[in-house]
Amino acid sequence: MTERTELDQLYIHESVENVIPQDAFVDAFDEVSIPAELVGDDREYDASDAVATYAPRPEFLNAGWVHCIRAGYDEFDTDAYDAAGVALTNSSGIHGSTVGELALTFMLSLARLGHRYRDHQNERSWWEPPYDRPFTIENERACVVGLGTIGEAIATRCDALGMDVVGVRRSDEPVPGVSELFDPDRLHDAIENARFVVLTVPHTPETEGLLSDEEFAAMRDDAFVINVARGPVVDEESLIAAVKNDRIAGAGLDVFETEPLPDDSPLWDLDEVIISPHKGSATNRYHLDIADLVAENVRRYQSGDILKNRVA
Repeated sequence: MTERTELDQLYIHESVENVIPQDAFVDAFDEVSIPAELVGDDREYDASDAVATYAPRPEFLNAGWVHCIRAGYDEFDTDAYDAAGVALTNSSGIHGSTVGELALTFMLSLARLGHRYRDHQNERSWWEPPYDRPFTIENERACVVGLGTIGEAIATRCDALGMDVVGVRRSDEPVPGVSELFDPDRLHDAIENARFVVLTVPHTPETEGLLSDEEFAAMRDDAFVINVARGPVVDEESLIAAVKNDRIAGAGLDVFETEPLPDDSPLWDLDEVIISPHKGSATNRYHLDIADLVAENVRRYQSGDILKNRVA
């Protein structure tokens, strides 16, 4: 790693508008001076510059520090950042409540049929479900695969609603609200009795296709998959087949192998699949949460302290 130089300017790359309105984000920085205009791909950087961005760009490797405004940084080549001596940070740790609430929304809707009632409302149809279909999530088992910030937040909320919560993680350190921990090597043991299998793991070579044919075969036929992690963590073709063939009951999905989800995806037509457009973190104060994190790291950068959420 190269020696850190003093930070002269923090730039906001135009890609942040994928998730945050420009004016709201710029205005959120009370203590940090930033240009009012977002920068495009024609900007050149040096070691005294920092960039907050949604998407990676090769020219960022000339800056002193780059902040990814999302938790997932798998699109960023961390080896290249290490080689260039450029600090890379992400926005992990601020999504527990937002993504946790979306996961619970999926679970409650799938249990109490909120999605189906809305479908029939759109058709002006007074639909009454089969007697044995609705259920309460109280006393049901949720298996949370990945117990980082988001996974812990989901586990805490499930526990508060009276669910039996188990988790999958490498560490055996206890997690509040989680009754039993399983090592990733025991994934099938963890998911076999769960009504909800909730995925919050990062996308890595080890987690790609984590749920596929064998895992769906191991699950209960009345179980639901909740994916608020990354699309490739689930083998989408296998998931579609499992739902169509009643090997599992359905799914709540915020992430997909291809985004936006293609028009011809069979997922659109499955009654027991709920789709949201990768907006688990979307709230009306997301720009404030990101700005607070970036501003904290500006202070750390200037004082030579360890940057929060450093990943390279």
